[in-house]
Amino acid sequence: MHRPRLALVVIGLLLAGGSARAQTYDPSYPVCMQIYGPVGYFDCRYGSLEQCRYLAVGRSASCVVNPYFSQRKPPPSRRSRRGAADTE
Repeated sequence: MHRPRLALVVIGLLLAGGSARAQTYDPSYPVCMQIYGPVGYFDCRYGSLEQCRYLAVGRSASCVVNPYFSQRKPPPSRRSRRGAADTE
């Protein structure tokens, strides 16, 4: 009699738990704050290590460079051959 109850409790706990998402870095910002604790996570919304460190004071956290930061470079400028010929 105890095993069916235990099985129902276990099944209920498994169904009650939400789906877990994998932790990802936000590629929009170059620096992330890693917060430690029972539920550790990365908060990636800092423009510099100094900014992150300033906001991490007094917390159980550290600042790390975001390995997935996508640096947006300006497109290469197009030089016309006609403009270069005019200067000679």
